[in-house]
Amino acid sequence: MDKKFETLIQGYFTKAQEKLEAAKTLFKTCAYDDAVSRAYYATYHAAQAILLTEGLIAETHQGLINLFGLHFVKTGKFEKKYGRFLSSLKDERENGDYSVYSSIDEMIASNAIKEAEDFVEEMKRFIKKNLT
Repeated sequence: MDKKFETLIQGYFTKAQEKLEAAKTLFKTCAYDDAVSRAYYATYHAAQAILLTEGLIAETHQGLINLFGLHFVKTGKFEKKYGRFLSSLKDERENGDYSVYSSIDEMIASNAIKEAEDFVEEMKRFIKKNLT
């Protein structure tokens, strides 16, 4: 793999980890909407890293979900749950960020963080197994 892509992939994983830590911090302060938003962005950055392994770049959030599903879920490289995590976290993030009457509560935020942690770790395992 091209050194430039390796550097970008590492950068995306660094960003994903930063977003996960921010989600946990926000959760502790009961900022559940923002915790979900950061959890989503952790998955977003990890998924961007995975797309780069095939030279793919998503220009929109929906494009990211579509490309991830088409190239990694439908091909069996990842379980379907990872496609669902990415999509549902995007929806929850939009609810929390844009809805005046958000339905994000402690349980939803806690689950979002757990899903994001699982997603990021699975993406890291994939990179380690397939690119090292």
